[in-house]
Amino acid sequence: MTSSNAFEQAFGFARKDVTLGNWREQPFNRWAFQNVGEMVRSARIPAGEGKVESASVELGGLLAETVATNGRNETVAGFLERSSTDALAVMKKGRFVGDWFAPAMRPDARHIIFSISKSLTAILAGALGGEGKLDPNAPVTAYVPEAKGSVYANATVRHVLDMTVSLDFEEAYLDPESAFARYRRATMWNPGGGSETLREFLVSLQQLDEPHGKTFRYRSPNSDLLGIIVERASGQRYADLMSEKLWQPLGAVRDGFVSVDAEGSSRAAGGVSVAVRDLARVGEMMRQGGVAEGGRIVPQAWVEDTIHGGDAAAWQRGTMTNLFAQGRYRNKWYQSANASQAYCGIGIHGQWLYVDPKAEVVISKMSSQALPVDDPLDLDNVAFFEAICARI
Repeated sequence: MTSSNAFEQAFGFARKDVTLGNWREQPFNRWAFQNVGEMVRSARIPAGEGKVESASVELGGLLAETVATNGRNETVAGFLERSSTDALAVMKKGRFVGDWFAPAMRPDARHIIFSISKSLTAILAGALGGEGKLDPNAPVTAYVPEAKGSVYANATVRHVLDMTVSLDFEEAYLDPESAFARYRRATMWNPGGGSETLREFLVSLQQLDEPHGKTFRYRSPNSDLLGIIVERASGQRYADLMSEKLWQPLGAVRDGFVSVDAEGSSRAAGGVSVAVRDLARVGEMMRQGGVAEGGRIVPQAWVEDTIHGGDAAAWQRGTMTNLFAQGRYRNKWYQSANASQAYCGIGIHGQWLYVDPKAEVVISKMSSQALPVDDPLDLDNVAFFEAICARI
């Protein structure tokens, strides 16, 4: 059997069928999401040396158990399949208690986490803040002076962190004629990229007729700008900073990767790829108040602010109350405001990092859902996480 035939047998299509124009679409995304480096140029985020991953823990009988996901009863296995899950890792009180992988997903694969990248980028900002190198209340232009003619001219880093920049931009994932498509070309994610860099795109954006700080507006360019801010504040490239401040002290076992544009700017808003267990370790670090492997990664006060702070009124003026009716958004993490006060990072196509402090459970879930945004399935995912946390 040739390697080409083995590939086709595993995924149902040939490698040559996956292109820069379709890599985020089904069925091609099931392979592409765990091999982003073959689609988009990427920088390595080194893990520490000498780390060895422990053996996977089967979910076992839990797969056959029935869970209620917003009006329908289905088995855990059935939901994982329906939600196009590629990998799942569950931690309880700091131990891995369950893993699940789709047939074509390797346990050591680095899967793109899309907008959970934002949550990781904010951790870097928190770490730099703790060192006195980054002031969240400072103007953006203190770090990115070339933003003076843009929407960010009178915005603060806090506005960027909390998505309260009054940015004239729409997350039109599926519109090929939109500013979002231009954005993706600048990041080298779509065909035709390279004529405009990500940085050039960001400093061309303009403001709505509303002051900053009033409304929660989910706009990914803010987080790519944050990636540039942490680079300027630290004097380091994003991938190197991520390795030094988070990945190595976290105890990550596998190297991560981040996609970069034509001039090497990292896609801090959505281009990070990591192993599913290493992503869970990020959630556990947050659950432990910013500590991992016996060392402090981010100040405890920053973690407390992230999971309890934020502007409830700004959230209510936004468009995501269907997901978390009384939620808030702080430092690029979502607060559910549910009974257990769970908080999470979320990425398109079904990426989740869910932390339940009451149950002492962390769940990382990687998927290749058909749609970038699927509101009913997002609600089902939250119900699924709540059910799992209640049972283990």
